[in-house]
Amino acid sequence: MRVVVAVDDARLLTEGLRREGIEVIAEVAASAPALAAADQMLGADAQAMLRALADADALVVAVSRATMSPTVVALCDRAGTRVVPLVEDAAGERIAASCGLEAPLSLHAEPWRIAEALSAAPRAPAPAAPERPQPRVIAVWGPAGAPGRSTVATELAVELARGGRHVALVDADAHAPSLALTLGLADEGPGFAAACRQAELGGLDVRELTRIAVPLGRTGVDVLTGINRPSRWPELSDRRVVAALAACREWADYTVVDVASSLERDEEIMSDLDGPRRNAATLAALRAADLVVAVVAADPVGVARFLRGHADLRATIGATPVAVVANRLRPGTLGIDARGQVRRTLDRFGGIEDVWFLPQDPRSADAAILASQPIAEVAPRSPLTLALRRFVGEAIVPAPDPQRAGKARRRGIHRAGSGRSAHAGAADMAPVGERVV
Repeated sequence: MRVVVAVDDARLLTEGLRREGIEVIAEVAASAPALAAADQMLGADAQAMLRALADADALVVAVSRATMSPTVVALCDRAGTRVVPLVEDAAGERIAASCGLEAPLSLHAEPWRIAEALSAAPRAPAPAAPERPQPRVIAVWGPAGAPGRSTVATELAVELARGGRHVALVDADAHAPSLALTLGLADEGPGFAAACRQAELGGLDVRELTRIAVPLGRTGVDVLTGINRPSRWPELSDRRVVAALAACREWADYTVVDVASSLERDEEIMSDLDGPRRNAATLAALRAADLVVAVVAADPVGVARFLRGHADLRATIGATPVAVVANRLRPGTLGIDARGQVRRTLDRFGGIEDVWFLPQDPRSADAAILASQPIAEVAPRSPLTLALRRFVGEAIVPAPDPQRAGKARRRGIHRAGSGRSAHAGAADMAPVGERVV
């Protein structure tokens, strides 16, 4: 068995394979096959790389976005060389699956295990789960005035990715996209606009989405960044956005979409021509969503703005479920019973009974902005992170556990509007993020 090892710092792996009787004819950097396949390696190095792949029975390669592509697979197929992928995390597994490779091994696997895999027949990838979790597409909306839509969308995506789920975070804000800026990602990349263009041409699939998305560290979240200039809003047309989100359903377990606040359709009223609409991306994402997370700033102005926009939201999405999240809860502008004030106002003027609360946490938010990372990564035990985690477990990915539910009831966790009564002071003492009466 003659193999090429394309792994960075592969000395121990190479020595181990040789002890197992595997002939290692070349040891190269992990990116070398990709560079050779893309014609970015010149001269003698390119010739040596291509000759080694042609002479080898297998290529053992560390899989990542920089080292694996369909071009590398095609090069190995032409040479009749088997590709044995080594991955370090779930992102590597998805890249290997999107390229049609066999079931991968861990990058840190013992050499004898890799030798056994080389000697055996290729292992088929694990079959996909028969059912995907619901809801699949979640749109995060809020009225004008910066109630925290982008922050909630980012933290929601990170929390949904816990447990090995693959989550797509999409910036579909055609007015003021901000995810790339807050997360320290390059906004000159293809992003969601490129996904929309490919979707209109019928070329958007799992492989293409994996290529154009930007991984958010090791969180399991892939980000499709927004347009880098608001003047590019015509690229996010209704038809394109719907097609792109449909492709995201097949790509990710959950897709979290950050949308703009405006729901106006004035251009449709003034003209019956089929032309670009400024708010088409927002309206299309809301209509395509399985769940809308509506963010309201927990202050008098924020609640008033939310109630004015809530009727328009309902007229746009119809019967789609809405989970209302009161963000930046603090007693300063609402008095002692801040939760009660918000809850009673939304119930009386909007008919909204269920509300989840997120506390104001400026220290963690500032640290996240400074580090260009999600709050959950910078301050995993912050009150905001814990409250949002409780919201995800209660409203989006509920775990049906009767014993746990019984314990929760014994601790006094109640749903808003459940008909039970509690002292107003006790409401403010309840753990943040829970719905209280």
